[in-house]
Formats: sequence, structure tokens, C-alpha cells
Amino acid sequence: MELLSWNVNGIRACIKKGFIEWVKQRDPEILCLQETKAQADQISFSFDLPDYRIYWSSAKKKGYSGVATLTKIKPVSVLQGLGVKEFDIEGRFLQLEFEDFFLINLYFPNAQRELKRLDYKLRFNQTLLAYLNKIKEKNKGIILCGDFNVAHKEIDLKNPKTNQNNAGFSPQERAFFTELLEHGYIDTFREFDQSPEQYTWWTYRYNARTRNIGWRIDYFLIDLEFRERLESAFILNEVMGSDHVPVGIIISVE
Repeated sequence: MELLSWNVNGIRACIKKGFIEWVKQRDPEILCLQETKAQADQISFSFDLPDYRIYWSSAKKKGYSGVATLTKIKPVSVLQGLGVKEFDIEGRFLQLEFEDFFLINLYFPNAQRELKRLDYKLRFNQTLLAYLNKIKEKNKGIILCGDFNVAHKEIDLKNPKTNQNNAGFSPQERAFFTELLEHGYIDTFREFDQSPEQYTWWTYRYNARTRNIGWRIDYFLIDLEFRERLESAFILNEVMGSDHVPVGIIISVE
């Protein structure tokens, strides 16, 4: 089973750049999208992808944030939000529960220039962690994916020294990622690839993508108990259409 995650930086713009054709060609079982910047009623592509059920958690503010999950497998239940208004109005959390695992599609807040939204992001982080601890009691696998808006280690961005206190590489954000792993989760990509210069996002400025001046901020994490089901993890760095590229995993089907 192939699961993919992609920050599309505006689904309507991405559709104009070949999104529908790419999904049909790649044909994943599940595809999680972040930064959709759209309400469900603004998009008609569901009619072009009849094999998928599509679920949304959109921001109240139009043209901002938002996540969506496309799945060929009917979920047992769907949860659109963490139950906390300050986060849910921004469309940052969408959970699909399946028979043997939870899949949580996440678009973490950006701490922003001068870390103006760092406190907001840290509150989101801790609310999420408390929720994850709660569902662990259900003894199902947990898969987290999306744009975490943080490069965990120095290997995960091109210029770590000059970004020490910038959004996405602040000590507080990195510490939370470490805390998440310590609560029993695995960074799936690093299970298979320890090499440097493996990035998932590049600024549109400075010809950064061509020069590979990037950050790895998009992830799939799984809980330790689910590790035996993980067959591979990868970055699809040839895919165009956004300033991010898709990331993915393949898990065995029981």
C-alpha cells in the first residue's frame, strides 16, 4: 500500500500544473495534501478522480492553510480537527481511522519571521501530543504525515549555521520533534536513507531548487509498533507543481 503526502501550496494552482494527471499516473492508495488553500465546494476535481473518496479540513479564512486526504479505502471514521478552536479554524488536522491504523494528515503552523507565531505553534504541538497519547490506548498503528514546518537536524537543511534561530530550525521546534520521536515514533525516511542534501522544500527565490538549497520539512512518522509493516520511505524530488515535493511510504497489507 502506497501512502503519499504533499504540500501543494494551493490545490487550484496545482491542478493547473498537472495534479490530476499525476495522481492518475502515480495511483497511490492514499494521498494527503496540505496547504490546499480551498474550501471543498471550490474544487471540482473529485469528479476527475472517481476512485477516491475525498475528505477536507479547510481553514475558515478562504485561500489559507487547509488539508485534504484522498483515499481508495473507506475509513471507519473521520475526525476534522483537534477540538480546539484556535487550531481547527485553520484546518491543520485531519484524521482517518482505518481497521488497523490511524492516519493523521497535518499542516503544522509556521513560526514565521522573528518567531512571531512560535508560541502558537508550540501550543499546537503539545495539543497534538496529548491527543496522540490518548489514541495510543486504542492499540492501533499510528501514521503521521504532512508539512511539519521544521527541519529536525542539521543534515535536514542546506544552511544550518545561518538558520539556528529562524522559523523552522529554532531550538524549540527541533526539541518538539525530538520529543515526538521519544514518545515512540520513527522518522521513516531516515530508516532507509541517512544521506545529506535530501530536501522536500525550496524557496522560489534565488533559483534554490535548481541549486538544491533546501529543507526537509515534510515527513511520514509511524509509531514503533507499526515499524514491521514499513517497507520503504522516499522523497519524490522530480515532481513539479509546488515549492514542496511529495514524500511517501509503502506499508505491507495484513
